[in-house]
Amino acid sequence: MTLKTIYEKQPEVFKFSDKNLKIAEDILKKYPQDRKKSAVMPLLYLAQKQNENWIPLSAMKYIAKYLSIPYIKVYEVATFYSMYNLSPVGKYLVQVCTTSPCLIRGADKLLKVCKEKISTNEKELSENKKCSWMEVECLGACVNAPMIQVNEDYYEDLDEKNTREIIESLLKDKPLKPGSYRGRKNTSPENIQNFNGKINYDQNRR
Repeated sequence: MTLKTIYEKQPEVFKFSDKNLKIAEDILKKYPQDRKKSAVMPLLYLAQKQNENWIPLSAMKYIAKYLSIPYIKVYEVATFYSMYNLSPVGKYLVQVCTTSPCLIRGADKLLKVCKEKISTNEKELSENKKCSWMEVECLGACVNAPMIQVNEDYYEDLDEKNTREIIESLLKDKPLKPGSYRGRKNTSPENIQNFNGKINYDQNRR
């Protein structure tokens, strides 16, 4: 469970856009009629994507009414899971993994860049309101450490230099392409050597 702060300036009204309302209807079709409340998590995520990466209280009330369940049931879920943001995080939320594999490979240098380029403290918006950053536990890309997650995208095999370039691109609202920054394909090894030991090359260096 994570401690969360509810944003002080709350919009009075929220409703799904026509596009997202259609998506919500498709989500509901996946659940039995008497189990509509099971759709609360994907609907919260949908509301978050529509509302610039955070969920206002009015969205929770809207979802509760949409699913015909008590508001407190939606509130409990939204405040429990770390993937739901209850305050503005900017258009680009940068999550820096600092679990052991990433930390050993230099995640502390990535944190340094975030503090320098985005904000001194985590969960604070950058000056232009485009970005914020936070330190998180394992994001499941240990082989490609160190790495960051930006919204839904993974940037992997990073160092201080290319992390700075990535952050600068986000602040300019022109994000660089996600993926490995050492040319690695998925989680393939960096060095490939044949069985007789005669071929030793690095296919991933640029």
